[in-house]
Amino acid sequence: MRVAVTGAGGLIGSRLVGALEARGDEVVTLSRSGDGGAIRWEPASEPAPAHTLAAVDAVVHLAGENIAQRWSAGARERIRTSRAAGTANLVAGIASAREGEDTEPQPRILVSANAVGYYGNRGDELLSESSHPGDGWLAAVCVEWEAAAMAAAALGLRACVLRTGVVLDRAGGALAKMLPAFQSGVGGPVAGGRQYISWIHVDDLVAFYLAAIDDERFEGPINAVAPHAMRNADFSKALGRALHRPAFAPVPRAALALLYGDMASIVTDSQNVAPARASELGLSYAHADLDEALRDTLSR
Repeated sequence: MRVAVTGAGGLIGSRLVGALEARGDEVVTLSRSGDGGAIRWEPASEPAPAHTLAAVDAVVHLAGENIAQRWSAGARERIRTSRAAGTANLVAGIASAREGEDTEPQPRILVSANAVGYYGNRGDELLSESSHPGDGWLAAVCVEWEAAAMAAAALGLRACVLRTGVVLDRAGGALAKMLPAFQSGVGGPVAGGRQYISWIHVDDLVAFYLAAIDDERFEGPINAVAPHAMRNADFSKALGRALHRPAFAPVPRAALALLYGDMASIVTDSQNVAPARASELGLSYAHADLDEALRDTLSR
């Protein structure tokens, strides 16, 4: 299979490209810089190159501005544009690639990233793919982002959106930001610790993407999370155990707001997300237990 990947240099993209190549797939990457043999594409301002997309079977869309930054007016616009306009421009390129094809049009599959931020701050409510979207700016971005990706279905593609939780990988993402405090013995529950964290080991997330490419049953929104969300306090204890460090120093909500502004909601909002569709589809996990998942992540 020939697969195009955007955001291939990121935390998930680099691992996914490695997994695709390891199983014998040919990978074409698209990036803003065009470095390292990638096809140059400016997602915020132009359609993706149709001639490139017409030669692939599937597209995986991971590109987007980093959410983990202070949400100034400029940052909000970059985050929203990179996801909504960037995805719409990708689908526009796909539409052009499929025009005028006498044989079966290419590409046939689009798998796009999204986030459990779609659900907003929902307390203890158990959330599945059929749950309504939440309130707030980030939830609105996720809704717009998802709608842009699912527009590919109207072109005849099988379109799948993976609503992803906190990814466990010590090389980057939320876990990498948490490690210094916990390694120093001053980590602990955040903002009271009762909010749920929906998480997934990076290997299992890569497996989700591979399954979404290969399995025709993967369609529409799918929650890419481990089977059981954890309260922040329990997650903190598990991380402390994995590091053999205490994890009792509370981090007040006000301190986070002072440091990060509105972006602190990523840590303080509660999303108790269940992988309902993945369970229906029989997707298995290599790292379903949080203690084991953290030990494996930190041993690499």
